[in-house]
Amino acid sequence: MSKIITVFGATGNQGGSVITNLLNDAQLSQEFKIRGITRDTSKPVAQELEKKGADLNSKESLKAALKDSHSVFLVTNYWESANPETERTQGKNVADVAKEVGVQHLIFSSLLNVTETSKGRLAHVPHFDAKSDIEQYIRDIGVPATFYLPGYFMSNLEMMLQAGEDGTLTWALPVNKDSKFPLIDIKSDTGKFVKAIIKNRDSVLGAHILGAEGYYTPTQILEQLTEATDKKTQFYQIDEKTYKSYLPEFMAQEMLENHLFIESPGYYNSEGLEKSHEILDEKLVSWKEYAGNAAAWKA
Repeated sequence: MSKIITVFGATGNQGGSVITNLLNDAQLSQEFKIRGITRDTSKPVAQELEKKGADLNSKESLKAALKDSHSVFLVTNYWESANPETERTQGKNVADVAKEVGVQHLIFSSLLNVTETSKGRLAHVPHFDAKSDIEQYIRDIGVPATFYLPGYFMSNLEMMLQAGEDGTLTWALPVNKDSKFPLIDIKSDTGKFVKAIIKNRDSVLGAHILGAEGYYTPTQILEQLTEATDKKTQFYQIDEKTYKSYLPEFMAQEMLENHLFIESPGYYNSEGLEKSHEILDEKLVSWKEYAGNAAAWKA
């Protein structure tokens, strides 16, 4: 009899990637029945799924969603409310219910605590800190878990690089050109990491799995973009005030400190990616490959 794996965010980038990769894996597609959880059951989800809606603010709703689940992939969406307390409550609710119903493996999409890792220098990145707090709660209550930490989305660069009148793509950031960005094709490769976590459950319980293909500096990112697309590029390091002026006020300080964190001490606190790559059984998408196929730069 197939075990049930419940996947939150079934219609989103991370949950959708997990579902696609599980369905396409010869072993796991036979071992698990996939239950996709979404807030909107009207969205198209793969026909093979048992589709359910769930309210992360309601433990009763979550009990129905997690019933009989052996494994769970949980991703919380800070930006849905832009309220860290809401995100913490939702994540803790899932953890409580997972413990109550006896989930054997909770895979949580987490991030480092920026405030703690920067020793208080950068104290305004709640979309990282709230996930770290949820992770700590999961550890504290004893749910068997692995923590997947997604890197910097390659897809974000399609929005961040601005084309000038001559077509040159400009990237303006408040960090230096040698800062290391851990890039991931989030739609393609989240599922590759998660299925590897599932296959290697016993050896990765309690571990951080760093979800990135590689570290790239802004210089490397732009050079490889030019190689892949023949487009001219340029990088500018701008001051913090100017950077913040480009962003909505509610997120300006958060995005500033998010990038300052990448510069120092580093997105993953300067940890290497080798151990996280050891469990993979599929090649990840490189930045150059992604750039060459990105719709934003094909025109």
